[in-house]
Amino acid sequence: MFVTLGRWCARRPKRVVAAWLLLLVSLAAAVGVLGSATTETVSIPGSDSQAAHDAALAFADSASGRQPLVLHTTADGLPLTSDRARDAVQEAARALAARDHVLAVTTPYEPAGGAALARDGHTAYLAVELDLAGRDITADVVHDLMDAAEPAEAAGIEVIPGGNLAEAADKKSTRSSEVIGLVAAFAVLCVGFRKPVAAALPLATAVVGLGISLGVIGLTGHVMDMPSSGATIAAMIGLGVGIDYSLFCLTRFRELLSAGRPVEDAAALTIGASGKAVAFAGTAVIAALASLALGGLPLLRALALAPGIAVLVAMAATLTLLPALLALLGRRLAPVPAVAPPAAPGAADRPQASPPPARGWARIARHVADRPWRYLLAGLAFFLLPALAAAQLSFGQLDGGDKSPGTYGRTAYDRLASAFGPGVNGPLQVTDTLPKPASGPADPAVTSVGRALKDTSGAAAVGPAQLSRDGRTVRWQVTPTTAPGDPRTAALVHRLREHTLPPVTRNTGQEAHVGGVPATQLDLNERLAQRLPAVIGVVLAIAGLLLLLAFRSPLVAAKAAVLNLLSVAAAYGVLTALFPWGWGAAPLGLGGPVPIPGYVPLLMFAVLFGLSMDYEVFLLSAVREAWLASGDNRGAVITGLARTGSIITSAALIMVCVFLGYLLWDDPVVKMFGIGLATAVALDATVVRGLLVPTTMVLLGRANWWLPGPLDRLLPQMHVEGGEEAVVRTGAVPEPVRNA
Repeated sequence: MFVTLGRWCARRPKRVVAAWLLLLVSLAAAVGVLGSATTETVSIPGSDSQAAHDAALAFADSASGRQPLVLHTTADGLPLTSDRARDAVQEAARALAARDHVLAVTTPYEPAGGAALARDGHTAYLAVELDLAGRDITADVVHDLMDAAEPAEAAGIEVIPGGNLAEAADKKSTRSSEVIGLVAAFAVLCVGFRKPVAAALPLATAVVGLGISLGVIGLTGHVMDMPSSGATIAAMIGLGVGIDYSLFCLTRFRELLSAGRPVEDAAALTIGASGKAVAFAGTAVIAALASLALGGLPLLRALALAPGIAVLVAMAATLTLLPALLALLGRRLAPVPAVAPPAAPGAADRPQASPPPARGWARIARHVADRPWRYLLAGLAFFLLPALAAAQLSFGQLDGGDKSPGTYGRTAYDRLASAFGPGVNGPLQVTDTLPKPASGPADPAVTSVGRALKDTSGAAAVGPAQLSRDGRTVRWQVTPTTAPGDPRTAALVHRLREHTLPPVTRNTGQEAHVGGVPATQLDLNERLAQRLPAVIGVVLAIAGLLLLLAFRSPLVAAKAAVLNLLSVAAAYGVLTALFPWGWGAAPLGLGGPVPIPGYVPLLMFAVLFGLSMDYEVFLLSAVREAWLASGDNRGAVITGLARTGSIITSAALIMVCVFLGYLLWDDPVVKMFGIGLATAVALDATVVRGLLVPTTMVLLGRANWWLPGPLDRLLPQMHVEGGEEAVVRTGAVPEPVRNA
């Protein structure tokens, strides 16, 4: 099937390339018209915070709530209480109210906005209500609002967007990070291929796939909640695997050309061999990401769907677009022929010298195989310190104070925290559903809950009770004394739920819930911690099953799953040291220690297991090929590592460069993924594939290929690298021998 697909595309290269370009242009046009929608809204079905959110639907709030425009003057500047400042702010409010999508603007000089003016008179905020949901607020909308606020700025008042407005204004293009990754990848490929046209081909395939996947993800955001970090993570992973998949196939194509194959045959056999392995590896990544659905959270599904789309498109581009490009470029991609030095006179009459010694990965492979215990223990010891740090990993909550200095979100957060206290940036919403309508704010059922909230330790302020139109739902805004991401705020949420609200609502028929961003983040982390063991177990089972199907060896499958855990542990250890411990705060452009949200390790686990499968498949397929040819386990391990070591490390270097390019982003979550993925891939391709996999296989000997009879009859024959014709490498390995 794969050979047929490759040959079909190679025979119709212009048609295939035109179809891909048409799809790319169509998606770009659709995104240009409809926009790319993202939102940071988090829903947690069955949680207390979700119940509070659902109860609050009884209030006629705008689609995205009240969005703040922070007003600030310096201590020696114009006080916001002065007549001049009042006139400028009210003029700006009138201009804002006249803009598209604005429903209402509340100033700090109105009774409803009186709490929005700080006691020092130098900080306040306008509350802007829009008819847009959070996902539909774009940078253009924010710029339009900022233009309307020009009268306030002309009076010397600093105007800073906060909330969803800041998120939209701070959103940047990933173009610079992607350009850095592409330039680094081109340099690595030029060194390896020594031909610019060959080096550019994997990049072209990956860029087309990336553009299409980002278009699909952007449009998907219109029908489901898609966080902005989802598209960034998808770009990161899609670009990396897109280049790697094309690199593996291009290497095989060049080998077949060197062996004298016609261009069309070489393209078809490339897809039948390496393309088949790409399909297997890509399926493993997607299957690992799909396991995140067990988390039962829309956020996890969105964060898994985005990179899953990117990997699927990269896989499809490798299997169809790449063979078409291979056929178009043909022998211009062939390796540069080595020029042998001229023979000295009379050399033919002299005795021939011994074969040259093994070099590069062939020498490393032989050296490692001769000392398996030494390198096995050294490799395991290398992971000891990162594993100890990973054991200290804990989930936390990010807030505006964790954003990079200089961003709108961080500036607005600091201005409000300094003037009103840190809790103003993350108020809690307490809702109470009554068995019968309240008579008014003075109803005993309402006042009893309000008094209990005010008496709760850790609550800095409690807003007045708000009644829904039917009088059945009451809402209070509780401002904590601590920042949204502070553990003491999480403790306040537990205190309200477990000690404050139950005594005053018990046996009354009232249903009280605590919501708001801090409560939602707390529920999210607790739900993730509960589901983490199940997700890890499913990912391990999927990885083991796929490797068992591919290589028909229970020991190989189990060993690979266990060794992949080492790379994940190392990534977790590095993240723990750099972010919660704060060792990398200054170099990473962060203000100090930053907590790790619960979904980051979970998503990273699935992604890393999938990416590790790529290298495992390409290494083990070469080892198995040599084993079938010779029956010599040690020799097969040496041959497999010597053959794939260079391409695996080159592919890993490219992926590391792509991942590290995203450190330029201000978002701490993107930095976490960049560093974590780069660390794991680098260690996986060197220490794990270069030391631990070969040493364990040498020590296990023929047991590597043991397969119980019943399981042998049950498992299908897959041949991940294709049939014999596709896997034979002329001049390198004899044709595989069929065992009786």
